[in-house]
Amino acid sequence: MQVPRLGLPNLGLGVGLRAVHYPYLLRENPAVDWFEIISENYMDSQGRPRHVLERIASRYPVVMHGVSLSIGSTDPLDLDYLRRLKALADAIRPAWISDHVCWTGVAGCNTHDLLPLPLTEASLRHVVSRVRQVQEILERRLVLENPSSYVGFRGSTMPEWEFIARMAEDADCGLLLDVNNVYVSATNHEFDPEAFIRAIPTHRIVQFHIAGHTHCGTHIIDTHDHPVVDPVWNLYRLAHQLTGGVSTLLEWDAHIPPFPVVHAEVLKARAYWGLPDSKIGTPTGGADPNRALDAGNDPGDWRTAVPQPLHSLLVEVE
Repeated sequence: MQVPRLGLPNLGLGVGLRAVHYPYLLRENPAVDWFEIISENYMDSQGRPRHVLERIASRYPVVMHGVSLSIGSTDPLDLDYLRRLKALADAIRPAWISDHVCWTGVAGCNTHDLLPLPLTEASLRHVVSRVRQVQEILERRLVLENPSSYVGFRGSTMPEWEFIARMAEDADCGLLLDVNNVYVSATNHEFDPEAFIRAIPTHRIVQFHIAGHTHCGTHIIDTHDHPVVDPVWNLYRLAHQLTGGVSTLLEWDAHIPPFPVVHAEVLKARAYWGLPDSKIGTPTGGADPNRALDAGNDPGDWRTAVPQPLHSLLVEVE
């Protein structure tokens, strides 16, 4: 029996709870392991969405996943938001609460987007301090996800994987490793996605996200509106082998097909739980994510031959 990571269980294979599937779920009670909700969709609702959530939470494990915590913002923490978040958690008793390593606004303005952080020592200290405060307020460990990104800060002094690894250890929080986001960012910023995954402390990872995306030739947009592509599945296999397996969630948020199609997509994960291939080894904790691929290796789909517009146009900002 697998030992719970950070005291949190492996829930199996889950999908996001979406309104378009409400009638099917209430009628069919499908054999799904668990559901993930977008916290903000239910925090202030007392109507049908909340009624459906309560029905689902009485039958299945549920995880709360937020998009507005803005843990990296320079604005003070939104205590009213945290109060409402905690009230929802107290009511539905989720397995855990997660959000993103990002900021979503400043000066009281919410951009409704997951914006990248400057990856510096000062930013790291700021985020760690805020994570600790949030965990005290929520009275539970927070789980944070690596977002996909399209631009970065010129003043950054460390790679994203180092920032996330140090944040998790210093703040004593959990990690949600979004494998699709690793692939998206690796393509957009031209780094090795396998090295990113190997650099993350596996004992902190309590959940995976997998999803589809839109490849635009020179860059990828994280759209969550397609099936998972093979390169992402292969990265998932690596992550599964390094961790021994954790709760896995399929995100599908646009052009959403019928529920059985979504459920069948996440069940494909089982095919990647077998023995590792020759490239997958035991992490040493000393992997260098900046290493070049070996001369004999095929870089595969993660690195395109077309120069990235994110770099050639110098869109990195001060």
